Amino acid sequence: MVATLGNTVEVPPLDPRRLEPIVGGDRVEELVARGAELQAHLGARRIVNVNSTAAGGGVAEMLWTLLGYARGVGVAADWVVLTGDPEFFAVTKRIHNGLYGSPGDGGELDDAERAHYERALAANVGAVCGRVRSGDVVLVHDPQPAGLIAPLRERGARVVWRCHVGYDGGNEWTERAWEFVRPYVESADAFVFSREAFAPSWVDRARLRVIPPSIDPFAPKNQDLTPFEVLAVLGAAGIVAPDGIHPDPRVRSPAQVVRDGPAVDPRAPLVVQVSRWDRIKDMGGVLAGFARHVEAPDAHLALVGPAVSGVTDDPEGEQIWSETVAAWSALAPGTRRRIHLVTVPMDDPVENALVINAVQRHAAIVVQKSLAEGFGLTVAEAMWKTRPVVASAVGGIVDQVVDGQTGLLVDDPLDLESFGAALDRLLHDPVEAERLGRNARTHVERRFLGDRHLLEYAALIAELLARG
Repeated sequence: MVATLGNTVEVPPLDPRRLEPIVGGDRVEELVARGAELQAHLGARRIVNVNSTAAGGGVAEMLWTLLGYARGVGVAADWVVLTGDPEFFAVTKRIHNGLYGSPGDGGELDDAERAHYERALAANVGAVCGRVRSGDVVLVHDPQPAGLIAPLRERGARVVWRCHVGYDGGNEWTERAWEFVRPYVESADAFVFSREAFAPSWVDRARLRVIPPSIDPFAPKNQDLTPFEVLAVLGAAGIVAPDGIHPDPRVRSPAQVVRDGPAVDPRAPLVVQVSRWDRIKDMGGVLAGFARHVEAPDAHLALVGPAVSGVTDDPEGEQIWSETVAAWSALAPGTRRRIHLVTVPMDDPVENALVINAVQRHAAIVVQKSLAEGFGLTVAEAMWKTRPVVASAVGGIVDQVVDGQTGLLVDDPLDLESFGAALDRLLHDPVEAERLGRNARTHVERRFLGDRHLLEYAALIAELLARG
């Protein structure tokens, strides 16, 4: 379970030396040395992270690991979560969608929404700023807590706005969202984006840093599982037929599965997309593309996401889930039997991660057919597990998937025929799928593990401290 004390998330330290068998001693020693140098610069000061949830979504997942390793090398790093009512999260979800170039729910971002946003953050000022001292370095993550940047700077903190979302181009929705966010973030001491293309033109390039996200190979979602464990976990979760294997006792809460027929035969090729129930992730498009254009008759599809009540800062989840179920219900019976809609409980994050880990490892192909994507941690996770990936050529996905080398990219995420053809290509050529998976693992090992991520943050923080 998530351990919190008031608004503070309690994160246990992690020893970075556990990475040594994967990344080698030199990389680990560099991380340890830089951590000691950074803490010496900090002195009595701390690094404080502020975001909107301690569970659900890639930001929370990364913070658990990155703060654990930071504490493991002696860096004083804390984590504070703000609170908000449903209307606040509806407004911030609208901003989030806008920064992805999407209208989202089509609602307004006018004076009334700004007033509610500011009232909600004003209610958090005491709880958040009360945990920050003059001289601390504060990393404010995404639009939800952006309105706290000014009061944090007034308290004497050096503030970094870390934006995890973005869109390579621009349209009326991005312009509207940036117009809303800009007054709150423009005064930040530094900006961090996953891609430079995501930063709007008004961001001072001297204060901009590009730091791609990372995964932790030892996190429950990525740790090694034997083929026997994979089937035992999936059998206990009710996703794949047990096939005579005793259910894994670590799975105490089965997934909710919408299906027309039995659980997936473990011998059947399984195509998987793991995502939030978010319009940008286009679960409905994956369903339609598979149903209309995948010719492999024995292949199944599983759309896997969190229980719709389990992600506190995402009010659209239940609506997208309902729309996906309705689209599935409208399919012909023969097609419907090959498509499974899965929600995994969020009550225990470790159990949830174990199930997602097993789902990805069992998959013949992992899909990420997003319409836009800040980075897409599920892509790196699947690549780490040597799974071949078929994904949209959008946002941070193109920084991970090298088309034809570490996976397959579909240029237009709305081109369902090309998407289906890419799936069929790998379903009919397991040798090619295996080659892509091997290359993918090496690519993630070199570029997207936590030691690289932390070193880039350490360099930025050291620079901020040196400014005086």
